Amino acid sequence: MTNTAAALHPTVEEFLQKFGLVYKIFECDPDFADTAQFCEKYGFSEGQSANTIVVAGKADPLKFCACVILATTKVDVNRKVCKLLGVKKGSFATGDQTKELTGMQIGGVTPFGLPDIPIYIDSAVLAVSEAILGGGNRSTKVLLDPRELLKIPHVEVIESLGIPKN
Repeated sequence: MTNTAAALHPTVEEFLQKFGLVYKIFECDPDFADTAQFCEKYGFSEGQSANTIVVAGKADPLKFCACVILATTKVDVNRKVCKLLGVKKGSFATGDQTKELTGMQIGGVTPFGLPDIPIYIDSAVLAVSEAILGGGNRSTKVLLDPRELLKIPHVEVIESLGIPKN
């Protein structure tokens, strides 16, 4: 773990500094950036790993949002997210859509430094004592008290945004 921001995605680093979030950087092997492999290799639980997932609402033009949920859950796209976006259908954004929209690689997407899209955080994320999130790339993660996420402008906390995995 390091306190230097050298390895963070530049947009993420700038955002964290601008909004005064208190965090630590955790460097990782890019081959182990995906949640399950990361948690197993570095000793984190999926209950403290917060994933940022970009969802596309089927509209013309598409409506995007970012959902932050614990890795023990999955995004309730069809009921919660579609209602929040005001659309009838939604799906996970493709890898290409996510990269184009965020400038971040899958496995490193984070709510820090996103374009002007809604950011929804599952209330369960705020209940853990420490959360680890993507650093904008596959070689870093951001470790923080999840209440720091409330410093993100226009973030909205949603009850049951994440639903248990079957």
